[in-house]
Amino acid sequence: VTGSTVIAAHEGKAPQQIIIMAHLDTYAPLSDADADANLGGLTLQGMDDNAAGLGVMLELAERLKNTPTEYGIRFVATSGEEEGKLGAENLLKRMSDTEKKNTLLVINLDNLIVGDKLYFNSGVKTPEAVRKLTRDRALAIARSHGIAATTNPGLNKNYPKGTGCCNDAEIFDKAGIAVLSVEATNWNLGNKDGYQQRAKTAAFPAGNSWHDVRLDNQQHIDKALPGRIERRCRDVMRIMLPLVKELAKAS
Repeated sequence: VTGSTVIAAHEGKAPQQIIIMAHLDTYAPLSDADADANLGGLTLQGMDDNAAGLGVMLELAERLKNTPTEYGIRFVATSGEEEGKLGAENLLKRMSDTEKKNTLLVINLDNLIVGDKLYFNSGVKTPEAVRKLTRDRALAIARSHGIAATTNPGLNKNYPKGTGCCNDAEIFDKAGIAVLSVEATNWNLGNKDGYQQRAKTAAFPAGNSWHDVRLDNQQHIDKALPGRIERRCRDVMRIMLPLVKELAKAS
């Protein structure tokens, strides 16, 4: 697999950094069965997975570019996420021990639109003190704006309460770097593992839009969930911009 990772750096005064990440690849069919089921390929827009996440990351970069911060911010668009988080793995592999030590937090933006509500989840290894400053702070900011947001309730024993799963952040969590996963889904449905994003309806027969050419596109989402794309992106920005400014110690 050949992929490209795009990195933009906002330098801080100190050597410590925060990474904000969104994957820019969409799902590629792995078999004829995938293709027959309209999963992945060149016609997959990937509005939910993950054009919106990428858009929010770029908007954060735009809004922060002239703001001096104590800590650096790296904006990273990864590829190969759908093939097994390859871009994130490659990024971690290229980081020196000093860089890893200086990385205070990795924020991952993925699947922000179709899910019922926003979730902010920490890594399994993320220390409690960092969870309070990141996940819990994000939820407090959301509450202050009247935005429905929560964290994994831990109804599936494989996914402990308040932690996330199955995205680029996992690579950094396993390496002992603190993470914050931002996603929209519904951890109360299906296997309670965050995979089912919403109730099953005619518009979303399986309760999700995963990789489906017919469902994960702007036209379908606008029709099924009018105004959702714009509103959800705005909600994420209203939480993330103040949070990142706080964490990076903006002046």
